[in-house]
Amino acid sequence: MGSAVWLTVDDPASSARFFVSHLGFREVLNAQGVTHLARDDAAIDLVLHKGAGPSVRQSRPPAQAGVMLSFTVASIHAEYERLRREGARITLPVRKEPWGEWVLQLTDPNGVVVQLVAWIPPAGA
Repeated sequence: MGSAVWLTVDDPASSARFFVSHLGFREVLNAQGVTHLARDDAAIDLVLHKGAGPSVRQSRPPAQAGVMLSFTVASIHAEYERLRREGARITLPVRKEPWGEWVLQLTDPNGVVVQLVAWIPPAGA
């Protein structure tokens, strides 16, 4: 069984380029205003859609309204350097949170926030 997140954005093509270029997704399907992205490591799939279609309620707010995608990475500092070199829009540089994780945030061209997280094992683990 797989999972997907459906994101309604103004410009699905620019979001697709962002996720393919910077986060390792590949395009699986692009038809009838829907772009389906997947990763080979079985992370969650993304479905990008322009506006609200018949399967989405018309009153639903845009994707950037309170949505954050979060992905766990092995080396947050290496990801930060790679993304910086690639020119990704980093909106929160790497920082250590008090509860024990390293985070950084990117924002795609449509305002979708992506957080990369590296967990810090508890002392003695």
